[in-house]
Amino acid sequence: MSSEHSANGSSWPEDIIAQRTALICTRRRMRVFAVIWAIGFFLKEAQAWGFRNGIFHNSIWLEQAAGVYHRESRKGRYQLTYKEAKAVCKYEGGTLATYDQLEAARQIGLHVCAAGWYDKGRVGYPIVKAGANCGFGRVGIINYGYRLNKSERWDVYCYNPNSKECGGTLTDQQRIIQSPGYPEEYQDEQICYWHIRVRYGQRIRMHFLEFDVEEDTACLSDFLEIYDSYDDITGFAGRYCGDYLPDDLISTGNVMTLKFLSDASVVAGGFQMEYIAVNSSLLHFQNDTSCCFT
Repeated sequence: MSSEHSANGSSWPEDIIAQRTALICTRRRMRVFAVIWAIGFFLKEAQAWGFRNGIFHNSIWLEQAAGVYHRESRKGRYQLTYKEAKAVCKYEGGTLATYDQLEAARQIGLHVCAAGWYDKGRVGYPIVKAGANCGFGRVGIINYGYRLNKSERWDVYCYNPNSKECGGTLTDQQRIIQSPGYPEEYQDEQICYWHIRVRYGQRIRMHFLEFDVEEDTACLSDFLEIYDSYDDITGFAGRYCGDYLPDDLISTGNVMTLKFLSDASVVAGGFQMEYIAVNSSLLHFQNDTSCCFT
């Protein structure tokens, strides 16, 4: 019997036992480190996105994102040359946002799925959480880079820390939404976005209290648009103008977007509406579904 074995001949040599013990300890330490790292990573991510009061959203949402805001032409999306984009910001007392200002706004919740001019002739847009329809599956500033052709047409990102923005991101269970300046007449040349997000398993019931928006045949001058989604890319539900009171609407999910636009001509009394978060299960007991998105 080899002298490397103990008397009973069934145990490993002491040097091998020591090596195995050291290996086991090393693996355990690596597992502990991996668990600690994973927890740390999760907590870091949770600071940006997570559940709070049953709502999955960014940790900080501000109605004005660090003075940065998105604008589009009155003609619609992607209609501004670089020169026109600068003029839009200047008209409102601001300037083109810098990359750092756009990123600072993104970090506190600015999420817009629309490419726009910012300073030094660059084009991009801020994405907080990647989606299938926006951001190419990435987060951050989706940067199209410096554009040699300044006649290209995009939207614009302006910076004005003193601007009085309309719209915002709303997560309350119940909230009144009003046109800018209500009950006074709204001003001309306004673009406002309200992004509503309630708890998972809930839907949003929108009830109109007052409505008076400049009327034309196709609602091209002033209008309120509603989307059954968290942006104005998908889920278009309707465009409203005039002084008739629209019917109630109920979202298909827990998000809804409102977009209000006024041109540079006639103004009107504005609107006031209220949304209420309702549990989806309760809607099955209602007979009238004509109000709901399809």
